[in-house]
Amino acid sequence: MFSKHQTCSFFNTAKFLLSFTLLVFFVFSCSKPYTEEELEYIANISRHREDVNNFMKDNPDSPFNFKGIVEFHPLKYFDVDPDFLFYSRLFENDLKDTVTIFGTKGEARIAIRYGYLQFPNEGIDYKLNIYENNSKSGDIYYSIWFTDKTTNNESYGVGRYLNFEKVDDPEHIYKIDFNLAYNPYCAYTKNYSCAIPTKEDYLDLAVKAGEKKFHD
Repeated sequence: MFSKHQTCSFFNTAKFLLSFTLLVFFVFSCSKPYTEEELEYIANISRHREDVNNFMKDNPDSPFNFKGIVEFHPLKYFDVDPDFLFYSRLFENDLKDTVTIFGTKGEARIAIRYGYLQFPNEGIDYKLNIYENNSKSGDIYYSIWFTDKTTNNESYGVGRYLNFEKVDDPEHIYKIDFNLAYNPYCAYTKNYSCAIPTKEDYLDLAVKAGEKKFHD
């Protein structure tokens, strides 16, 4: 026979195990089932984030080390979501407007609104503007920056960026991966100035993917 203490302990343990089992069942039953390809994609994004964290922490050229030491802690991210991966060809603007883009320190920058990528979300087509820029050395490079419904709430208040490399093939299909959206260096320290997205760069949806705010 069990003592009163042993009986209570047994039932408390049983209640805990039952609660834990129900919790695990609830989480997994409510989670979206991922394909093998999606699981591999999630693992690749996770490894990329680990590499970024290592660079930010240890590399002398990172914004935490290059212009004065800034206290580092791991970058914050939304959970990896394969539904925020899209594909599009580049739609080149017939009229390529020259626009003024301002930096976070107030300086004016000249860029060309070269074209856009397009992606669908819940039945609506959205545009991501592509900007053509000239570096100080005269090299041409392209930029994507955007704001969305998470901006200044869960994500950085200025906006976020995506890398873009133009391919000289009008039929090329580009990957739009919001899980790779990142903060510009000014998100970590005021020692940097970064381009501020314009009102035309706003996406009227919550992009719950990519990097979150660094500072609370």
